[in-house]
Amino acid sequence: MQAYEIMIRQVHKVKEGDTVRTVIEKFIDHQISGLPVVNDRNEIVAYISDGDIMRYIGKHQDRIITSVYFSYLFKGDDEEFDQRLQSILKLNVMAIAKKQVIKAQWSDELETIAAVLGEKHIKKLPVERNGVLVGIISRGDVIRHSFKSVL
Repeated sequence: MQAYEIMIRQVHKVKEGDTVRTVIEKFIDHQISGLPVVNDRNEIVAYISDGDIMRYIGKHQDRIITSVYFSYLFKGDDEEFDQRLQSILKLNVMAIAKKQVIKAQWSDELETIAAVLGEKHIKKLPVERNGVLVGIISRGDVIRHSFKSVL
C-alpha cells in the first residue's frame, strides 16, 4: 500500500504569511494538532504543531552556560503567561514553525511511512507529489490501514 492510497486528501493548512492566531483557530475549529505551512504554489515550506505552541507559551527558566573562558546568562521570560498568549497570536507562523519538514512522497510504501513516524516521533506526515502538498498521513491512518485486514 502506498501513501496516495491512505492519505487524507483534504488537508487543513496555513499560508506562510498567516499569523499564529490563524493556526490556533484551525487547531480549535478542526480539533487538529499540526498544520503544513505552504507558499502560494502550495509547496510545503514549514510545519507547525501544538508542540511549537507549547514551547513558546511555556515558562522559560534562566540558564547559565559556563566554560573555561566565559560565563553567559540566557535570561528566561519577563512576560507573564497571559502576555505570552497575547504576543504569540500576532506572530507570523514562520517565526515558530519548523522549516526542516519531514515529508512523505506520493508513492512511499506504508511500511516506510510507519518507520518514519515511529523513528522521528512525529504524529503526521505531509505528502507531496512533484513538490506540491497533496495530502497528509497520521499515525492513526497507518494503524487503521495496517491492521484492517488482520483483525
